[in-house]
Amino acid sequence: MSLPTRKIGDISVPIPGWGCMGLSALYATDKKDDDFLPVFKAAYDAGVRMWDTADVYGRDGLGENERLIGWAMKKLGISREDIFLCTKFAVLAGFAGVRGDPEYVHQACEASLKALGTDYIDLYYQHRVDPKTPIEETVRALKELQDAGKIRHIGLSECSESTLRRACKIAKIDAVQIEYSLFETSVETNGVLDACKELGVTFVGYSPLGRGFLTGKFQRRSDLPADDWRLGIPRFSEENFPKNIELVHKVAEMAKAKGCTTGQLALAWIFAQGENVLAIPGTTRKEALLENVGCTKVALTKEDLDEIRKILDQFPVSGTRYPAYAMGGVNL
Repeated sequence: MSLPTRKIGDISVPIPGWGCMGLSALYATDKKDDDFLPVFKAAYDAGVRMWDTADVYGRDGLGENERLIGWAMKKLGISREDIFLCTKFAVLAGFAGVRGDPEYVHQACEASLKALGTDYIDLYYQHRVDPKTPIEETVRALKELQDAGKIRHIGLSECSESTLRRACKIAKIDAVQIEYSLFETSVETNGVLDACKELGVTFVGYSPLGRGFLTGKFQRRSDLPADDWRLGIPRFSEENFPKNIELVHKVAEMAKAKGCTTGQLALAWIFAQGENVLAIPGTTRKEALLENVGCTKVALTKEDLDEIRKILDQFPVSGTRYPAYAMGGVNL
């Protein structure tokens, strides 16, 4: 299947991408690796080629999600050149801290290459900004990896506009990854999105479906399993859930009129924000992945986009995007 593309550096990448975190952490914790092979195959067959992971995605230690991806590619006979592999470093195992010092940058990259079973990474992000290490030092180390052919593109995640501008003076930053959705639009007002457009940096929005909220699948807080980690996120709290579901209902009404799903409308909205903007919806299910791919067929008019903005103004999101303990290294 041929999908539309967006540029990351000098590479045209099919959209949407695929966030693979949930395969190893937070969501599908009761499944075995083999259970996910149909999802990997569906992604590949559908033309989804940008696969996003991080060394910290997993339940134990580092590299669990990376190893799963490398194993699945080998098991399915997927050529390395067919996948635009993205991974991240900096967050320590167990979320015990953040490191961006040059020694750790090189160490983490070697570990990720081994876990993925490859000799190069297409896009390597600093996952969170290390407050103890100047961004210039981290980016110089990333440039060394790039010059050595171990990574092809340099990215930053959860960085501020000023951090991005400083980084761009050291090396070409190809992508910035930060949460972006109808539930989370702060990058539009804190200068990051504008800076990306100005500097020629691709903006990659993660959690574009609001961790599933924007699909309309959850109508009540009780729809989530009792052990679901999202119950600890402020936007899913007892107080905020009833307020935030009102926004979902409005988006769902509009999606019905457009003949698409609520999630597809939410994704199409992100892609309508500029040619340098793309999204990496995460899923552990084949059906949801194929639904996400369908967002590329949803055309939003100027009137549609204006209507969505009115909805966002009328139904502001309640609650922060993370609990306080999970904000370490978020440099916004």
